[in-house]
Amino acid sequence: MKARLQTSLGQQLVMTPQLRQAIRLLQMSSAELELELSEAVESNPLLEWADEAAPGEPAGEADPPPAVADAGDGHADEGMEWPGEGEQWSGGQGGSFDNDDGDASERVAEADTLADHLLWQLHLSHLSACDRAIGVALIDALDEDGYLREPLASIAETLRPDIAAGEDEILTVLHRIQRFDPAGVGARGLGECLALQLDTLPAATPGLCLARQIAAGPLERLPRAGIPGIAAELRQPAEAVEQAVQLLRTLDPRPGRQLGEVSSDTYVVPDCVVWRQRGVWKAALASHAGPRVVIHRGYEQLIRRCGDADASYLRGQLQEARWLLKGLEARGETLLRVVNSLLHHQAGFLEFGAQALRPLTLREIAAELDLHESTISRTIARKHVRTPRGTLPLRAFFASGIDTDGGGEASSTAIQSMIRRLIEAENPRKPLSDAKLADMLKSSGIPVARRTVAKYREAMNISASHERVRLV
Repeated sequence: MKARLQTSLGQQLVMTPQLRQAIRLLQMSSAELELELSEAVESNPLLEWADEAAPGEPAGEADPPPAVADAGDGHADEGMEWPGEGEQWSGGQGGSFDNDDGDASERVAEADTLADHLLWQLHLSHLSACDRAIGVALIDALDEDGYLREPLASIAETLRPDIAAGEDEILTVLHRIQRFDPAGVGARGLGECLALQLDTLPAATPGLCLARQIAAGPLERLPRAGIPGIAAELRQPAEAVEQAVQLLRTLDPRPGRQLGEVSSDTYVVPDCVVWRQRGVWKAALASHAGPRVVIHRGYEQLIRRCGDADASYLRGQLQEARWLLKGLEARGETLLRVVNSLLHHQAGFLEFGAQALRPLTLREIAAELDLHESTISRTIARKHVRTPRGTLPLRAFFASGIDTDGGGEASSTAIQSMIRRLIEAENPRKPLSDAKLADMLKSSGIPVARRTVAKYREAMNISASHERVRLV
């Protein structure tokens, strides 16, 4: 058989090394990016950390991405001054997040732990050095709920041999700590915790005296005996006991959780910061999100003076450094574009909470920004944004939707929030079943099946109705 030569035309998509590097940088989390930059600086002599560069040297050929972008048009604000980390977000619940007095991208300070908060109050108290040392030992022995579970004898043992303190001395200092904020801290049981909080209420509070009596005695029997049983035991009218029990329900059984809660800020580093200024939501890259590495100008100048072999090596390293800087710049610009788009669609979510979260998909953001869905997915993967409502993953801004009777859509997150509110407001003696919750949502214009309600309830770790029955 005679061999013949044949030619054909075809197309093939080839990813350049630069493109592969840009895609890899885009989908990295903050921790992975930090590790990647560290390895690049160690392996490439033409890269160095920005804070190590000599004063007056240019940072590199590529300008760094804008640190601040307006939420509306994405342009950088000029003349911005950014305070440090010590400032707090202004505003609280609802939509009062405006801060027109100053412009800052970093406004969330690290929350104090319970121990730090109590030690601060201890050092402000007029105590002797011995009592202060006892107070430090007591605060160190508190659990995360604010209770003192260890006996006073154990505390005395830990103080020896430096301090020989009796249980009476330790108890005196403990009573001092129990007057600290938050109210109820340092208690040795639930009854004492509630009693400490009752002591902070005005004397004219309705049901205060009877509430103290219940906290000191039959509190543990309340779930089994119910209000009628407690009323019979104390020989008080059922209405008065009901009033006292309602007062006890307003107290916090875990006062230590008010401070030092484990939040996402403790474990993740936000890539972007979001705040509201003069009614407009704005976004900025976090300080670590931009290119923090620069090209070492000393090595770059050596290329002109060294031999061919060394020059070839340095040129290769210089090219890799330039690719890395461009990839970091592209990563920051893409991330900021996506965050600004999310702000445009989900401003209600930031102002009013989960119940205002609109249905939003990757396809909508991709079409708006003229990007591929996979690019949006890589951009939001393992990325977090710091907001007045805490540090949130970018995926929290996306939600599937359910058609409503009014012709609109309700996101699954908003429906879950509605279910949670309905359960929190239910009668504890007659909890709402999944079918009843579905009927109530349907009456609100959101047709949801009973099995869907059950799925959302289980996703929120809420027990079934028969397990939520309480006598009080």
